[in-house]
Amino acid sequence: MLNQMSQTAIKAVIYLASQQDGNDNAGIREIAGYIDASEHTVGKVLQTLARAGIINSVKGPSGGFHISREQLKRPIIHIVDAIEGKELFTQCGLGLKKCSASRPCPIHYEYKAVRELTYKIFASKKIADLCNPVNNGLAYLI
Repeated sequence: MLNQMSQTAIKAVIYLASQQDGNDNAGIREIAGYIDASEHTVGKVLQTLARAGIINSVKGPSGGFHISREQLKRPIIHIVDAIEGKELFTQCGLGLKKCSASRPCPIHYEYKAVRELTYKIFASKKIADLCNPVNNGLAYLI
C-alpha cells in the first residue's frame, strides 16, 4: 500500500528517533546506509519531512537531521501525509476513479476494510511506538 518514498521516510524517521538521545545530527549518508536506501531518495524525503515539521534540519558542517521529544509523540500518519497524502486511505485498491459502494470494483469491500484498518494503525501509532521495538532488538529496519 505505501509507496517506496513513504516506506523510506518512515524508516528514516525511526532511525532518527532511535538516535534521539544522542546530541549529534544524523547525515543523509549515515541514514541511507543504515536503512539500505539510496542517498538521493533519503535526502528528498528528509527535506520534505523537515519542511512539514516532522523532523528538524540543521545546515552547516555539523548539520544534519534530528527529531525532538515532542516530535516523537506524533502519529506516523503525518509522515505518510507529508510524502504521499492521505488519498492512500481513500483510493480504490485497483486504482479505479469511480469506485464506490454504489459502483464497486471487484475487491471494493475487502480492500475498504484493509484500508480502514491501515488508517487506524497509522493514526494511532506514534513515532516513539515504532522506535522502541527497534531499539530493543525486537524489530528491524532492513
